[in-house]
Amino acid sequence: MSTHNSDAQVDATPENWRELIMVNADGLIPVIVQEVTTREVLMMAWMDTEAIERTLSSGRAVYWSRSRQEYWVKGETSGHTQKVASLSLDCDADALLLEVEQTGPACHTLTPTCFTGRTISAN
Repeated sequence: MSTHNSDAQVDATPENWRELIMVNADGLIPVIVQEVTTREVLMMAWMDTEAIERTLSSGRAVYWSRSRQEYWVKGETSGHTQKVASLSLDCDADALLLEVEQTGPACHTLTPTCFTGRTISAN
């Protein structure tokens, strides 16, 4: 886990991202997943450094399942895959943005996103 100065702007590279990333007490970092073409937010998931490494090396989204305590490749069983377009750290290095080319619905409930039809009224 990094203790870098969050005021400094440092670009993550393949060589230094492990030193920059800020994980939680469980060794995980939240990942917001966005469709690269439509810019629609598809889902939120968790990664650890191993999942990030697997994602970067395979070009497919790999996440950590907190409930199953195992890695999972998005679309491995459903066929609804996520091809990686880019992966970015936020300004505090405590969240990731994963831009993907989504094939099929992103949610396990078969909705286009994990947020489709789940609006909480702000009024």
